[in-house]
Amino acid sequence: MTTSTSPVAERTGPVKGDLLLEVKGLQRHFPVTQGIIFQRATGAVKAVDGIDFTLNTGETLGLVGESGCGKSTTGRLVTRLDEPTEGTITFQGKDITHLNRRQMRPFRRDVQIIFQDPYSSLNPRQTIGTIIAAPFDIQGIKTENGTKKAVQDLMARVGLNPEHYNRYPHEFSGGQRQRIGIARALALRPRLIVCDEPVSALDVSIQAQVVNLLDDLQDEFDLAYLFVAHDLSVIRHISDRVAVMYLGKIVEIADRDELYNHARHPYTHALLSAVPEPDPDAVKRRERIRLTGDVPSPLNPPSGCRFRTRCWKAEDICATQEPPLLQIGAPGHQAACHFPEERDVV
Repeated sequence: MTTSTSPVAERTGPVKGDLLLEVKGLQRHFPVTQGIIFQRATGAVKAVDGIDFTLNTGETLGLVGESGCGKSTTGRLVTRLDEPTEGTITFQGKDITHLNRRQMRPFRRDVQIIFQDPYSSLNPRQTIGTIIAAPFDIQGIKTENGTKKAVQDLMARVGLNPEHYNRYPHEFSGGQRQRIGIARALALRPRLIVCDEPVSALDVSIQAQVVNLLDDLQDEFDLAYLFVAHDLSVIRHISDRVAVMYLGKIVEIADRDELYNHARHPYTHALLSAVPEPDPDAVKRRERIRLTGDVPSPLNPPSGCRFRTRCWKAEDICATQEPPLLQIGAPGHQAACHFPEERDVV
């Protein structure tokens, strides 16, 4: 057991910029079965189908894409709340892909998650103090002034009134509940926090407050974020690098400014063209790309390039050869497209 006077457990570890997380060939296929007694596998939903990325200490990697592209599943795989089908997850140089429950216990202290829904992610039968204190109790960590004082310090740090320690979740607004989830995730001073669309269920004004809070906490505690979202404006504000997913694949990844100003993949161009623009003149000048058709089923994805069924640049090679994720343009900028192009940004 350890002792601490800080609202979060003190940790020593990697220096900012060091490699923290490495994901290679990660897959998660959900089997589809038929029959009641003798359940026979008839296929698999390929939610995540072979992705690679890295994350450094103190860095934020934004993961963006349409609903159903595999963003949240990737976050659950990284935190090992779900078991990968294939691939490897290396955290601080250790392969944690298939660790059992006992072996995962120390890792749980280093990686936390903030869930999307602030209403269903908190136990309605527990007080806020009990919810935030749970990580201390599970890991057996004692603080110098007691767990209650540590929890109240955490509440104050995330913008909650410490006097509300004994209140229940239903007595708080959505934004306040998400702050409770942030306090719980922060308690053990993790190295990495997976943010699974943490602001999508909140009002726009509250979104800005929560995102700014996450920014402040990252600077203070050298946190790394894997930030899952579908709002490109939020991703641009908080991310250092951005990875774009489509149907279980990463189709483009680059530094934030490089991707927003010099995107190369047609799907990224389409997403960026849909970002709301406050300047009416800019809206008139910007080309709006409207994708036709529906997103294909991950149970039976298209051959070759998965985006080809909705892409205005698709040719025969797109149906027969899957484009690899290759560097293009600036260092670290990768795109998976046979015919990448850069469009003017208004």
